[in-house]
Amino acid sequence: MLLITFYIIPVLLAAVIFMDICNKINITHKGFMAFILLFLPHISIIIHLIDNRLLNKIDFGFIENTLPIGVVILFTYIFLKANFFPHMKKEIDEFRVRILIGGRRLVLYSLYTGFVQIIFYLFASGFIKKAEIPKSIMIMDIIVTILILIIFYINGMIRILLVSKRINIIKKTIAVSTMFIPVVNIPVMLYACGAAKEEIEHECYRVVKHNMRIESQVCNTKYPLVMIHGIGFKDYKYINYWGRIPKELIRNGAKVYYGNQEAFGTVEYNSQDIKNKIFDIMDETGCEKVNIIAHSKGGLDARYMISKLGMEDHVASLTLVAVPNQGSKIIDFIYWLPKWFHQNAGKIIDKYFRMIGDKNPDFFTSTRQISTHYCRKFNEEIKDSHKVYYQSYAVVMNNLFSDYVLTIPYLILKVLGGDNDGLVEVESAKWGEFQGIIKNNYNRGISHGDIIDLRKDCYKGFDVREKYIEIVADLKSRGY
Repeated sequence: MLLITFYIIPVLLAAVIFMDICNKINITHKGFMAFILLFLPHISIIIHLIDNRLLNKIDFGFIENTLPIGVVILFTYIFLKANFFPHMKKEIDEFRVRILIGGRRLVLYSLYTGFVQIIFYLFASGFIKKAEIPKSIMIMDIIVTILILIIFYINGMIRILLVSKRINIIKKTIAVSTMFIPVVNIPVMLYACGAAKEEIEHECYRVVKHNMRIESQVCNTKYPLVMIHGIGFKDYKYINYWGRIPKELIRNGAKVYYGNQEAFGTVEYNSQDIKNKIFDIMDETGCEKVNIIAHSKGGLDARYMISKLGMEDHVASLTLVAVPNQGSKIIDFIYWLPKWFHQNAGKIIDKYFRMIGDKNPDFFTSTRQISTHYCRKFNEEIKDSHKVYYQSYAVVMNNLFSDYVLTIPYLILKVLGGDNDGLVEVESAKWGEFQGIIKNNYNRGISHGDIIDLRKDCYKGFDVREKYIEIVADLKSRGY
């Protein structure tokens, strides 16, 4: 009977691996892993016991080594699969999130295995003596256990730190610098797992929300959207100024186009570019009007186009996001520097943008058009059209650490103009029907760059993609 059993067990082990490869079972399911990790680190002891407690009592002939070899192959397969493919389900399409789930799982495997093995070594001394396990086998067992813990830990932390958008660069640096300090690294592991869990839950919630509304096409507005970028940027084909926002709007039914104006074109020049683009869109789609969503100086370009270039009959709505309608005091502050400095810097910048395709870059003039002095005159001359629905949103950084790139301008504006997003004050952003301040309820706040998904980051309590879906869905409900 024992001989038959030793024939069957290796076959069963091979069958388990084969069924897992064929996706009939999931051998690295977290429930099964919780069980297998009790034994996986002790493969040295298990093989020793098989060889010395079972095989030496009966002559098994040519199959004598099949059982220990089968156990080694199974454990090796499980270990490799757990490290390379810790998360197999594809309920979330985004590859980054699946990597994050796997990384968190590996770190938890490391913590769980470490805790269980400490208990084992504390209470298994009697069993080890009774089983007469050699010291060399015990040393090997400890080495294997430590290696398994370290590999799970490093693999998991690398995955989390590489793909997590909730853990900022400073926290990632601290995590890397303390990864191999015993005891100290445990809170780091727990924090990384907690941050990863929040990010994963947020993405899962977003997927569920998307699946619930996909049939309703909440962003399928009557008129197509034209998204207009701010100063210093262009509408590149492969690098989207608006990050992940347009893709999400399209998934929910929106028809999205871009202004394609120049990075440092003047208001007058860029407004003509946008006008030409809108006529191209109207020819392509057959629509009579468009909805414009503009960020930063793009809002001034759009306002000028509507009022001065006779486009009021072709624009249904204008949504202004973090637009310096009253100018930006940070520009006033910068222009305290000598005029020659700006002109020389402008020549260099203009030359670069001509090289990459812009026809009429004018850094010196276009940046001055965001000053409070210019915008005061601009607002006196450029009047809103009663045929167009105007609405605006402001953005607020909660502290100087909200966006490290904008720390200095944030502090300057905080002194000069109060609450701001790092470049535009709240009062300056108000225009038309003011829809309020976009912010989260946590310390970070939302910066001038965050509101266009510049870093493609996920912030606790705020999803920029959902905010734009909300804005566009509201336009649809208003009949635009």
